[in-house]
Amino acid sequence: MEGGGSFFLTLSKFSFPMRLNLRFIIAIIVAAVSLFGYYFNTSKNEVTGETQHISMSADQEIALGLQAAPEMAAQYGGESPDSRATAAVQQVGQRLISTSIAGKTPYKFQFHLLADDQTINAFALPGGQVFITQGLLKNLTTEGQLAGVLAHEIGHVVGRHSAAQVAKSNLTQGLAGAASIASYDPDSPGSSIAKAAIAAAIAKVIGMRFSRNDELEADKLAVDFTPKAGYDPRAMIQVMKILEQQGGRSSTPEFLSTHPNPGNRIGELEKEIAAEFPQGVPAGLKQ
Repeated sequence: MEGGGSFFLTLSKFSFPMRLNLRFIIAIIVAAVSLFGYYFNTSKNEVTGETQHISMSADQEIALGLQAAPEMAAQYGGESPDSRATAAVQQVGQRLISTSIAGKTPYKFQFHLLADDQTINAFALPGGQVFITQGLLKNLTTEGQLAGVLAHEIGHVVGRHSAAQVAKSNLTQGLAGAASIASYDPDSPGSSIAKAAIAAAIAKVIGMRFSRNDELEADKLAVDFTPKAGYDPRAMIQVMKILEQQGGRSSTPEFLSTHPNPGNRIGELEKEIAAEFPQGVPAGLKQ
């Protein structure tokens, strides 16, 4: 019996490092698959000229947006019953599409006015589903301001920002999962939970930083789209000021916000407009 006990004791000494090594091997495989899937799936964006890490096709983006649109609309009270306002949103949106490179992309743009008159928001789903709430629309005072908002959201679509965010999310989740596997301690399960939470927080901050860059790129694209449709790009600066007046300035630090501070966006917009029109914005554009 003593000999048998010694055998099992010896076996247990070997089993722990074997389990440890196996966890590290699995973690390395998971991390490698995540990194490979991200860095070897690249696509050149024909609108921005940027090479992006994206694993979705344009058709998949369109299908995803169409599938998610009803649920997103329901969160804001559904489509607005105001047919006149809805028609105005759709008319301005289609004018922006027909006069810009966005109309030459494979995306199927549809513009929706949402019934929520308390929430100030506008957003776009992948593939071309663009939304603006009644709450934001009622605070806009000119057609040019509406055009600026919609052009910004069109910029998100043609910039393929949602598809890029999905790819980034898959990467960070994969790496966080690999870290959790590697750090798992069967004698202290709580420690792996804490480490996984830290990894998830880091992944969230990384994702938000890219989102801020996406917002600024969408602003830049809007500066290009609006004049081609006959609208003054400076109306977007007016929109930023409206957002500030309506509480657009958040108490949350900008670094942890998916939307840049409106005041900071004004500075970036002014730079983009000056670069686009070094001799000044042409006269006759709608404000």
